Amino acid sequence: MFLTGVMLAPGVSAWSHEAEPSRAVSTRAVVQAAENETARFNAWLDAKYEEQLDFSPMSRGYAGQKKDSDKIDDMSDAAADRALEWQRKSVEDLKENFDRAALPSDAQLSYDLWVYQYEDAAALAKFRRNTYSFNQMAGPHTGFPQFLMQIHSVDAPADMDAYIARIGGIARAELQLLEIARRNAAAGSRVPRFAYELMIPQARALIAGAPFGGEGDSAVWADVNTKVDGLVKAGKIDTAHADSYRGAARKALLDQWKPAYDELIAWFEAELPKADAITPGVGKQPNGKPYYDALLRSATTTDLSADQIHQIGLDEVARIKVEMEAIKAKVGFKGTLGDFFKFVRDDDQFYDANTDEGRQSHIDAATAYVAQMKLQLPRYFGILPKADVVVRRVEAYREIPGGAAHYFLSSPDGSRPGIFYLHLSDMRAKPKPQLENTVYHEALPGHHLNFAIARELTNYPEFRKNASFNAYQEGWGLYAEKLAKEMGAYKDPYSDFGRLTGEIWRAIRLVVDTGLHSKGWTEGQAVKYFTENSAAPEAQIRAEVQRYIVMPGQATGYKIGMIKMEELRRKAEKQLGPKFDIRGFHDAILGHGQLPFALLERQVDRWIAGQMSGAR
Repeated sequence: MFLTGVMLAPGVSAWSHEAEPSRAVSTRAVVQAAENETARFNAWLDAKYEEQLDFSPMSRGYAGQKKDSDKIDDMSDAAADRALEWQRKSVEDLKENFDRAALPSDAQLSYDLWVYQYEDAAALAKFRRNTYSFNQMAGPHTGFPQFLMQIHSVDAPADMDAYIARIGGIARAELQLLEIARRNAAAGSRVPRFAYELMIPQARALIAGAPFGGEGDSAVWADVNTKVDGLVKAGKIDTAHADSYRGAARKALLDQWKPAYDELIAWFEAELPKADAITPGVGKQPNGKPYYDALLRSATTTDLSADQIHQIGLDEVARIKVEMEAIKAKVGFKGTLGDFFKFVRDDDQFYDANTDEGRQSHIDAATAYVAQMKLQLPRYFGILPKADVVVRRVEAYREIPGGAAHYFLSSPDGSRPGIFYLHLSDMRAKPKPQLENTVYHEALPGHHLNFAIARELTNYPEFRKNASFNAYQEGWGLYAEKLAKEMGAYKDPYSDFGRLTGEIWRAIRLVVDTGLHSKGWTEGQAVKYFTENSAAPEAQIRAEVQRYIVMPGQATGYKIGMIKMEELRRKAEKQLGPKFDIRGFHDAILGHGQLPFALLERQVDRWIAGQMSGAR
């Protein structure tokens, strides 16, 4: 019908006044339906994650929960089978209950992540007989006590009851893992000789001193007394009750804890002569090559082969050396780069004294770097954590000369700070030029940001807040070392050389890790290559190589992860041009929890699209 006497705006039809309201209602209905489905999906995920945590009371502890605080994880093969079967069924339930295509993009990310975590666990479970139950870096013989002393908080008498119960739980779990270690050794998988040599004194230190005999208090007994005294001071118990707790703890330590450690030490000592001291890589084990390939996929969240990773490492070492040559010229050093490595490695000016005063000076310098970086964070990050981060020396019972600095998680509510730990028993293994970049990696803007921000997220399913991926977190840590230069750090050229020493160190890891586990390198070959291409001191190099040997694949995540982070940033800068916002980019990386790289790239692509469309 042709209408007369009606003036219509350009592009508006005669029927649009009736159609638009219904279209708006329809759009609102679609949005509401999507929100309702997302809420249902997130509730399902949270319920499933609660079920999953039932398999790991210790994970609940790390998450800041008190439920099952009297229990230590069941570490048996049967328990691992039950947990993996539960994951498999949860993925079946997911696919039966939810249409992925009907979910909004961020919910799809959660969907895919839930499936990815199961597939990764299932791939690694095929190689259970290849794993190392104990090693000198992160073995349960030191890890369980650290959990008890640092994560198990005692705020009420019931918490102390749970603490004492967990002493026995640790003894049981250690013996379960010892049984697995025996099976794996029989199957051809045992750690090299040096690991036993380091683990024996570590384990002995945990049964030295009171109440086990000898001078002074053991670390765990000192912790018992500190926590009991705290209850008395808070008026929660009287002295009689305190004495009762001390007696119960003493009995558990002597009757359960010590016998377990005695058995563990005896096995370490019996295995030591059987262990390989020459070619320690996992590639020589039965099923060693496919095992290492699976470890690389898990550690990097990519499909890069061992040969590809090895070549990337060689290329990166060559590239970084060019930058090192420039700093050598800047400081006026005459000689080859190898000579400069030796100078920085050996000259006394680059080390704090191997005394208590020197160790405190190292800690003070690290604390000052943290404080300076805090001032710069708001210029580069929109999301900042509530939790603080502090610098501490590693506890004596697990300290290793030349051991790697590391980060320990803050609590989800921000009440417990993150901890940046330094091994300081041998100050000649801790060169001052490497301290600054190590602070930026482990504390700010590195691991503390990526872990604390994730754990403090709101409006996300709980499993997303606690997800952990090696290449993401270590790639971010190494990216943060370089980002710190952009943020105004490394004023001293030797500290900047320390940064490059750290970066080439991670490139060397690609060469050395694949060399050891895929190409049959000896420990000596690995140390030689590392020494020829780095200014790191020999004690540090040897400790690092020994770490890669007992944690195959893990060290490859750093440089591969950094490369991927930088690729994502270049992609965003190229596509957005003047619209690129560094704060927004970093929030896109950190603000959704840890992700494997395929999912992280999808998230960054969404952020880029939103910026291009003008969305906020």
